[in-house]
Amino acid sequence: MPRTRKGAARRKANKRVLKAVKGHRGAPGRLLRLAKEATVRARVNARIGRKLKKRDFRGLWIIRINAACQARDIRYSQFINGCKKAGIELNRKMLSEIAIADEAAFDAIVEKAKAAL
Repeated sequence: MPRTRKGAARRKANKRVLKAVKGHRGAPGRLLRLAKEATVRARVNARIGRKLKKRDFRGLWIIRINAACQARDIRYSQFINGCKKAGIELNRKMLSEIAIADEAAFDAIVEKAKAAL
């Protein structure tokens, strides 16, 4: 019995790998072995990037809240502490959106936080 060599299936798998690295510069975009390594690395970095994105956005929200707090003569840490003591359960994303979009509402939140301290 002759040996089977997976002709069409192997070609399809190789094309799938090369399609995944489309746009990569140099050999990883053309050579199969390097393309496989590049896809592994790319997927690892993509996963790491999804985790870092959450961290980066939290930092952005904190910076926005801090800027809004400094304009109202209160430190960020005092503001967050006051919010916790006052029972204001808004997360940092919502607080930063309120600070940008509705300054009157943010002023009211700051006053409640200051009163709770």
